[in-house]
Amino acid sequence: MINEIQDERYHVAGEAIYDAFFLLLKEKDLDKITVSDVIKRAGIVRSTFYNHYENIPALVTAVEDKTIQDIFSLMDTFHPKSDREMCKSYFLTICEYTMTNPFLANLLGNPEGGPFFEKVITMFHRYVEKVMQNTTPSYHNREEFSYMIACVIGSTIGVLHKWSVENFQVPADIIADILTQSFMSVMLPFIS
Repeated sequence: MINEIQDERYHVAGEAIYDAFFLLLKEKDLDKITVSDVIKRAGIVRSTFYNHYENIPALVTAVEDKTIQDIFSLMDTFHPKSDREMCKSYFLTICEYTMTNPFLANLLGNPEGGPFFEKVITMFHRYVEKVMQNTTPSYHNREEFSYMIACVIGSTIGVLHKWSVENFQVPADIIADILTQSFMSVMLPFIS
């Protein structure tokens, strides 16, 4: 019972650190955020922060890894069909995730994504390889198909970049519609 309470406290403190970090990202540049900022915003003591992370770069790495995991979890749920509403729902979920994750939005809007984008590109490469193992394109060779997948991923990132730079002024529903249209007119005919 005591371990359950300690585990719950650890988890709650971890969530408070993430939430505080995300709020601070809306107010400050990433390189200006300090441990003091995070603990003050999270309402925790310094030792609690250090029980979770060695320093701010370690927190950033954890946030990067969680963001990448979330993105690929979303991608794994997408099973393309010629159902426009299903496609739009998927892209709307990605848009909403981007809007609610200030870390991702900040990186998309900043041309210096650095290590995060290196991780993401590596993961996208693995994702394309995985899709290729599980899919047999009907009319195109495997190499063409893998480039088409990379094209869709790249164009999605480009749209999300433009949208985040413009502070999400266009409603998520419209962005999801644009991404859906692109997928259905470019990728779907290619795999059908």
